[in-house]
Amino acid sequence: MQPKLARLIAELDAALPILAKPIRVLKYLTWPNALEERFLEGWRAGRPTLPRFEHAVPDWSAEIAALEDCAGRAAGEDPILQYLRRTARSYAEAGRMLMAAGTPAFTEHSVNLYGRPDDVYRTQSFTGVEAAAFLLEKSDHLIQGNYIAPTRPEMTAGEFAARLQQAIDAYFVDDKVEVRIDDALSAKAIAGTSRIRIRASALFSDLDFDQLFQHEALIHTATAINGRRQTNLKSMALGAPRTTRTQEGIAVFAELVTRSIDISRLRRLAVRIQALKHALDGADFIEVFKTFLETGQDEREAYKSAQRIFRGGDVRGGVAFTKDSAYLKGLMETHVLMNLAIRDNRPQVIERLFAGRLTHSDSVTLGPYFETGFLSRPHYVPPWAEDTRRLAASLAYSSFMMKVDLGAVSLEHFVAAAERADEA
Repeated sequence: MQPKLARLIAELDAALPILAKPIRVLKYLTWPNALEERFLEGWRAGRPTLPRFEHAVPDWSAEIAALEDCAGRAAGEDPILQYLRRTARSYAEAGRMLMAAGTPAFTEHSVNLYGRPDDVYRTQSFTGVEAAAFLLEKSDHLIQGNYIAPTRPEMTAGEFAARLQQAIDAYFVDDKVEVRIDDALSAKAIAGTSRIRIRASALFSDLDFDQLFQHEALIHTATAINGRRQTNLKSMALGAPRTTRTQEGIAVFAELVTRSIDISRLRRLAVRIQALKHALDGADFIEVFKTFLETGQDEREAYKSAQRIFRGGDVRGGVAFTKDSAYLKGLMETHVLMNLAIRDNRPQVIERLFAGRLTHSDSVTLGPYFETGFLSRPHYVPPWAEDTRRLAASLAYSSFMMKVDLGAVSLEHFVAAAERADEA
């Protein structure tokens, strides 16, 4: 690397985390717990009213200007400059989105960062809404039976946190990660570099443990730690909004490939996309809340699901937070990328996905810097991603099974086939 380029990268890499630090998307979109109790009280009394909350977002005009200046200084085709430029602009766009909370501009900026549920997937010919409908249709055939037992969450947040801490200590042997209980979370858990927060009011099951350990700890926390361990590009530890689709895609893929996901959660991901489209089309908070109730969620979970969509938006409809459109899109792109990496004999692309908070494209374009050793291989890689022989079999089988139509057959078809064989 030329000395001039090395100095520029070092300067930008040192400045970017400082500029990006105050712009924390979920922190400024959190609703107070009192809104939930007030809404549910009115709902149960038959007098539901739209929740009202004014987001207190700082004026980040100076930070946004500085981030745009940082992006401008990172001009050029060098892969690391591209990474720094796109990351800086991602945070600038997130700042603009938060400052526009409650207005139509909020959704415009959100779409720029996370996409829309009716976007056509770049590597496919269908939209997120169509993918969600397909997934729900396929799973409808399975949940018609009574054999799939309902999940019974019985662990308290304290019990769950203690169990998760034990598993995390055993995995992150060279780094300290703390599990904390948090009263203000809308999600059941949120992972950072040094801590994983658990919602205090939630109850958890064994399935929750497997899912959150694979999703939050072994993906979100591990990639942040791996990024922090990079000596020449510390910005790889940043959870920039541009990495959300890839991060969530890998995390959901991890749940699937380790069999840590249950069918109810898989359907929730699909229903969120449909509900988000409903909100963007003008449905208000109460209508979206009812949508989640109709899918089998209880009142509290339906409230929190609707809250996810309307945080930062307008509860009257039409303005929403589109992050939930990133999950299935990211899952699809992860599946395709891993297939191509194995097909093209480039398994190192899969490993590089875990070297920091990267996008799918970063794992390809930053390749030359991994090859020279300027960027380090990831310290923590989930076990399922280390053996490409088994991963390839799982990818091939899942691709094949996507073509199977369960609606065209029944168990009696197997009996009839056996009877025909006897007669032959």
